[in-house]
Amino acid sequence: MINIYTDGACKGNPGPGGWGALIISNDSKNEIFGGEANTTNNRMEILAVIMALKAINTNNEITVFTDSTYVQKGISEWISKWKINGWRTSNKKEVKNKDLWLQLEVLTAKFKINWVWVKGHSGHLENDRADYLANLGVGMEGSSS
Repeated sequence: MINIYTDGACKGNPGPGGWGALIISNDSKNEIFGGEANTTNNRMEILAVIMALKAINTNNEITVFTDSTYVQKGISEWISKWKINGWRTSNKKEVKNKDLWLQLEVLTAKFKINWVWVKGHSGHLENDRADYLANLGVGMEGSSS
């Protein structure tokens, strides 16, 4: 079983942003983070999950913990409707971050993933660590581990 805790951060929206992920497998912990100079918080939230899944090379069951309902509901509920509607929302607007949603969809097909929403900034140790990592990545180009 692998637990992944992810978060995104942005100073301004849009503005410099960062993503972070804490990956826990058995007794090992891996921390990754990165960022972009001009982005949005939602993009960083999705990118945190993408980068964490790219860092995994096993078929174990995964639980992704996120404080973003946008990510949790987007990948587990909304994406199927967006695809049926030609990547349009229920308001007929173009889905934002389609490029990242497509990447995330491909990655999630490789794993059995449980999606868990946690309240952000609520004293949840691992989520707070993901937040810290995301803030380390704010404005940097690329990633670090």
